[in-house]
Amino acid sequence: MVSARRRGSSTPEDAEAEQLAARTVAAMRKHDRFSEWLGVEVVALAPRACTVRATVRQEMLNGFGVCHGGVTFALADSALAFASNTHGRLTMSVENGISYVAPVALGDVLTAAAVEEGAGGPLAFYRVTVCNQRDQPVALFRGTVYRTKRELLDEL
Repeated sequence: MVSARRRGSSTPEDAEAEQLAARTVAAMRKHDRFSEWLGVEVVALAPRACTVRATVRQEMLNGFGVCHGGVTFALADSALAFASNTHGRLTMSVENGISYVAPVALGDVLTAAAVEEGAGGPLAFYRVTVCNQRDQPVALFRGTVYRTKRELLDEL
């Protein structure tokens, strides 16, 4: 896993937040059989952000020979889940939506980058962009999450 650091983020608080993010996502991945089945690899991680990657396999194609939209959605949802839990409190999706902007083919390597756009109270709002190996967007995903008061690492 690669850590994504913000420029100038050398304070002890930033380092602590990055360590919490890494511990939290590692604990989540131990129990996440679906992301494992998808072949999800975490390639960048920072507080309130995560980038994951997976390769489209034969069993992910629909009856038209293109990647099933649910696979693309699931990859974006995994990126959202990891990014939105980096602060260490159990966080769950309450509403998600996706727009498919280009077809995805067998062998395509998809990268989903999730970033928090804003937060207010227990709600936070995320944007996830899914691109292929040519860095062309194939899907745009928006997610709203609810942050509970429960410590995630206590739950896992």
